[in-house]
Amino acid sequence: MIAPEFALASACTAALGCWRNDLGCAMRLRGLGKPFTQAGLDNALRIMGLDPAADLPRLWAIVAVESRGFGFLADRRPQILFERHVFSRQTGKRFDQAAPGISSETPGGYVGREGEYDRLERAIGLLAAKGEPPEAALASASWGLGQVMGFNFKSAGCDSATELVERHLDEEDQHLAAMAGFVAEHKLAGALRQGDWAAVARAYNGKDFARNQYDLKLKQNFEKFSEGAIRDLTIRTAQAALLYLGFGKGMGDVDGVLGDGTKRAIRAWRAHAGLAESDRLDGPDYTQLMAAAGF
Repeated sequence: MIAPEFALASACTAALGCWRNDLGCAMRLRGLGKPFTQAGLDNALRIMGLDPAADLPRLWAIVAVESRGFGFLADRRPQILFERHVFSRQTGKRFDQAAPGISSETPGGYVGREGEYDRLERAIGLLAAKGEPPEAALASASWGLGQVMGFNFKSAGCDSATELVERHLDEEDQHLAAMAGFVAEHKLAGALRQGDWAAVARAYNGKDFARNQYDLKLKQNFEKFSEGAIRDLTIRTAQAALLYLGFGKGMGDVDGVLGDGTKRAIRAWRAHAGLAESDRLDGPDYTQLMAAAGF
């Protein structure tokens, strides 16, 4: 349980990616970034009310659309999207005039990926200047693999958006659990089984989901993953490690597929580590890569 005063200063350093406001409150925004496990997948599907043996493509479809299938950035911070219209609502429109880029009745202002943290930090700064904790800012972003909004913390089994964020820092298994809690709370198991992607899209993205063809993207990804595309979790974990260690350029997505980009990244890491030239990872080499990434 995360204390309401966010007293995490002992664990917070610049290297861990923390913010500190004028109240002296600190919070870690970067953790281990561990990829999900088979146990995490199975647990999420059970929470959703789905069959781990048969319904995995439905889960893959959601995470592929929400986060391109991986919950962290290259610097190990969770992927986020800051929603200015939610921040406006969370704060009673108090900052709309002074900071319309991050507080407005209308959605927008997105810059993507790392840039979303700049927007989040600006929102946190506005609250700090008023002597307020960051809860409203954290509640106004979507987090991680499943892009669960911070204000949906209760469906994730949390007591606050701050706790939801803390749970998203170290491992994707927690991302999956939060997403599964949202799906379960909205009773979407039936829609997922029946392929009612419009119903799923509406619950996830609201009534305007069709504007971005969200339902169509879900359907297309479900069909792709249903065709038997093999996603190897060992390869996926190796891809995450390579990304964090600086070998992700040109690798492509963290997707569990041993493609040419991943092979190049493996060769580059092996050369850096002084290992024999190869685009494969045997047991000891894989263990060495995991240790280097801190997994």
